[in-house]
Amino acid sequence: MLELKEIGLRVASLRETCGLTATDMAEKLDISEDNYIAFEHGEYDFAISTLNNIALILGVDILDIISGESPRLSTCTVVKKNKGFIVNRNPGYEFQHLAYTFKSKKAEPFLVKIDPSGNPPVMDEHEGQEFDYVISGSLLLYIGDICYELNEGDSAYFDSSIPHAHKNVGDTQAEFIALVLK
Repeated sequence: MLELKEIGLRVASLRETCGLTATDMAEKLDISEDNYIAFEHGEYDFAISTLNNIALILGVDILDIISGESPRLSTCTVVKKNKGFIVNRNPGYEFQHLAYTFKSKKAEPFLVKIDPSGNPPVMDEHEGQEFDYVISGSLLLYIGDICYELNEGDSAYFDSSIPHAHKNVGDTQAEFIALVLK
């Protein structure tokens, strides 16, 4: 929970620096003010897509919020296998940020791993567009009222402002690359 409190404090500080109130942020994120305030106090967690929206509103990199460290490289960044910045926001999901040291990114690349489970998918939305490429396993991609089955080698490109979700449909972990374009 310490990490969640630290993230909330960073967001509150950035929000105040930008001259926004908690009410302003809740409205911009289309969430309740109570949930937003609970997040800033480290009592409520947001999905990675909501953190991405917060970063866009505050004009910072999502990693500034999550890690507290600003990206430093501007020519090239190399991330070795299994060495991405781990962002575990939702049970059963693992996100590895694959360009966490690169500053002024135009996109946020993630390696996403989803464990098999019977949990219903949670719809998310964020500004921009998203490209997903399945590396292994099978998953369902829900976009609004539409559902697509994606298998190894399949990809999807979509408007990420439309509520969407991913669900593993196999017995083994599914992996895909998610490229979130700002």
